[in-house]
Amino acid sequence: MPVRPTAALSALLATALCAAALTACGSGSGRGPDTIKVSYKQSTDNSVKVMDTYLDGVRKQFEREHPGKKVEFVPIKAPDAEYYTKLQQMLRSPRTAPDLVYEDTFLINSDITSGYLRPLDAYLAKWPDWKRFIGTAKAAARGRDGKTYGVPDGTDTRGLWYDRRVFAKAGLPPHWQPKTWDDVLSAARTIKREVPGVVPLNVYTGKPAGERSTMQTFEMLLYGTGDGSADPLYDDRTGKWVVGSRAFKDALAFVETVYREKLGPDVSDALDPNFSTTVAGELLPRGRLGIALDGSWLPLTWQPGSGHPWPDWSRRLGLAAMPTRQGQPPGKVSMSGGWTWAVPAKAANPDLAFSFVRTLQTKDNARKWYIANAGIAVREDVAADPAYTTAQPGLAFFTGLVAHTHYRPAYPAYPKVSTAVQEAMEGVTTGDLSVAEAASGYDATVQDVTGGRVVRR
Repeated sequence: MPVRPTAALSALLATALCAAALTACGSGSGRGPDTIKVSYKQSTDNSVKVMDTYLDGVRKQFEREHPGKKVEFVPIKAPDAEYYTKLQQMLRSPRTAPDLVYEDTFLINSDITSGYLRPLDAYLAKWPDWKRFIGTAKAAARGRDGKTYGVPDGTDTRGLWYDRRVFAKAGLPPHWQPKTWDDVLSAARTIKREVPGVVPLNVYTGKPAGERSTMQTFEMLLYGTGDGSADPLYDDRTGKWVVGSRAFKDALAFVETVYREKLGPDVSDALDPNFSTTVAGELLPRGRLGIALDGSWLPLTWQPGSGHPWPDWSRRLGLAAMPTRQGQPPGKVSMSGGWTWAVPAKAANPDLAFSFVRTLQTKDNARKWYIANAGIAVREDVAADPAYTTAQPGLAFFTGLVAHTHYRPAYPAYPKVSTAVQEAMEGVTTGDLSVAEAASGYDATVQDVTGGRVVRR
């Protein structure tokens, strides 16, 4: 059971988090009706300024079009898990709550349940562009009460990136599409044997990597274990979380194999919360990683001016879909998520905040963002625009995976379930737990954090 902090400790934590979030704390009392504060996740890699640059451009446009109105940014530079914690701490008080926040779809229902977010339906009903957004993106921002709490700004998919230089040295084909999990592991074993000094395969793992572990690795495996007829994580029919499944153990066994056979990075590196920056900024560009199970957004790290410019990445790297466990139909699997712009329940200037959202989400600005962020469009008019579809190498590949993608069961208990997944993964990664022990621990934790709402398969 987690240790609950005392009131005094909670107060100290709030103070520390407010300090980390720069100007967020104490901002409410000094904010006039013509100024909004906007919080977003700033990259932990100082050289990646894609979002900062984009938002600053939209700010200037908004202030030109709304004379006398001001936008102030409150960026939070932190790994994902720390960002969520800091943001939730800010949302608890009118004194610290921004007017607009960048909200991960996986957390949105938890924050809705906690009363942190404001429903946007009244604004959306008067916004003609809302009908341009695809249904799945809208659903990701909808609460269980049927109301919408965020405006999506794009989605993503995941697959296997592989280095053709490493593959050539290992004697592997330049055009690679594994058909099973064993094919992926076999390629990694060949790289380990034939190309010393290269990490054969990276799959994120453990609590420090947060949702990269849960969604980008574990769920990519878990949702590839069956035939797609039933969700292996959450049973929609009963409204209960799945425990005790063979599929869960199979996914854990894959992770265990990667780290037991030393096909992945050193465990100390894998459990570094900033390891994703190393993967994208160093290992892949320098030819020191053979295969990476990663997301569609990686090219934003390699754009000119990013600090890691890599103009020929599309010639050096190949792309392959993650296969299902035994190649069973549909043969490939992906996971999709995305972020939304949400208005806190305790925002000082919600009307002005949604006006800023409308500027953020014009067709032109949305297209600029999807291209800059290597994102997948959630506006139908942008998705059909040749200026978008031809803008980035690999975009067609990752867009094609949408047909085979899955979404997290983003119910209020999901963040706690996700943490339990990460703990199980970390146990088999370090070798401290067997697959059976880690799975048993997961089952017990999920039963506890969901109030016993579990079903065995």
